[in-house]
Amino acid sequence: MTTLPRPSTDLSAAEARRIALRAQGFLGAPDRRSGVRGVLRHLGAVQLDTISVLARSHELIPYARLGAVGRATVEDAYWKSGAEPPRAFEYWSHAACLLPIEEWPHFAFRRRAYRARPHWNHELPDGAYDQVVKQLRAQGPLTATDLGGAKRTSEWWDWSGAKVAVERALMYGEVVCVERRGWKRVYDLAERAIPTALLHDELDDAECLRRLVGLAGRSLGVGTRADLADYHRLKGEQVDAVIADSGLVPVTVEGWSKPAWADPEALTAPPRGRHRTTLLSPFDSLVWERARTERIFGFTHRLEAYVPKPQRVHGYFAMPVLAGGRLVGRVDPAREGRTLVAKQVTLDGPKAVPAVAQALVEAAGWVDCTDVRVERVDAPELREPLTAELSRALA
Repeated sequence: MTTLPRPSTDLSAAEARRIALRAQGFLGAPDRRSGVRGVLRHLGAVQLDTISVLARSHELIPYARLGAVGRATVEDAYWKSGAEPPRAFEYWSHAACLLPIEEWPHFAFRRRAYRARPHWNHELPDGAYDQVVKQLRAQGPLTATDLGGAKRTSEWWDWSGAKVAVERALMYGEVVCVERRGWKRVYDLAERAIPTALLHDELDDAECLRRLVGLAGRSLGVGTRADLADYHRLKGEQVDAVIADSGLVPVTVEGWSKPAWADPEALTAPPRGRHRTTLLSPFDSLVWERARTERIFGFTHRLEAYVPKPQRVHGYFAMPVLAGGRLVGRVDPAREGRTLVAKQVTLDGPKAVPAVAQALVEAAGWVDCTDVRVERVDAPELREPLTAELSRALA
């Protein structure tokens, strides 16, 4: 059994929460000069998802930290532009994520694991892989449709041979996604898209894992072994193997039943500054891990988009509301023309009303809506105070 290092710092639950908020970019002045690229570098991973209600999740993440940043600015910050190298690459991290381009070498361990994988869910037709690489070399960048079709039938899972091949090449690191076009991946050869200095798999697994565990610790501020592993979907034993050399320091946190580690820089000064008030994507790295969210905020969060409608409690895409460093409610949003519709609002008591109204009005302005309509409030007695607060804010 591994002997854990003796904790060097004791943190209260409130201190750990503030450290986590600052590490995630929600406490203190936002770094507007570095913008969306700075957010990506700071977080280390921005999750992608097909669901788009107010906007897609990778747009909501910088919005939540920076405010009403232009949506075109968000896209330009992520993708390859003209002759410029890409600023990010898509890969499997916490899930399908955008990752800072400079981290390409540190995912060599995962590319090697994919190449050695004995089983795949989709069968690769003979010759399809070589054909896709040849076609990209001659004609790229190309979508899966350009390469010969994304699907064989209308079923979402029934990929064509070209789609299977190009996705496998992406996992192997021979191909990268250089942009999204109508949410379709646009593929090109890694040798053309990744800067030469980064295009290698020279780092051994231990060095890759040390880097990713250290990055997870800095992005989280403070976390348990499970938190650190979950950030880039590592195995617990992979974290154990490198934690001592990751640069993180062991700490104890009031109310946490498991040992924890913190970014030493996060411990040098108490987190101070203004708290952000905002709607959060359910895929935001502040809340994407349910057990951590419950431990830090006492808030149970579940994405219900894939739950049958009659069984939903808070709504299809319920977005937690962050205010004052706490999660104070949820909003399930929609859009009708230039009206932001709060289909369902859950409030953590009367004190949450002003914050939820502020978050709704700011989000409406960001997506070019001029009005906000509330359909349902779980606490009916708070409906009138909320609509009154919204009217004042929109006036």
